[in-house]
Amino acid sequence: MTRMVFCAKLKKEAEGLQFAPLPGPLGQKVYENISKEAWDEWIKLQTMMVNEYQLNLADINARKHLLDQMQKYLFGDGVETVPNYTPPKS
Repeated sequence: MTRMVFCAKLKKEAEGLQFAPLPGPLGQKVYENISKEAWDEWIKLQTMMVNEYQLNLADINARKHLLDQMQKYLFGDGVETVPNYTPPKS
């Protein structure tokens, strides 16, 4: 049976994640309050940010930046726009 959550990002009832995507309290908060759809959107945005900012994920500061952006995206007012990013033409 599909687990449903009221998604803090989408502001609607939606299918929940199957497991906590991160360890610790933050992972539990995401698991309890974020839908699969919103998490998938974050993963796409995170990938774009890593590529556009040319982040080195071995660098602790880059990982901290992404965690901060994730919390802003999922629970806050959204993320900073990526400078010089042009979305692909559909």
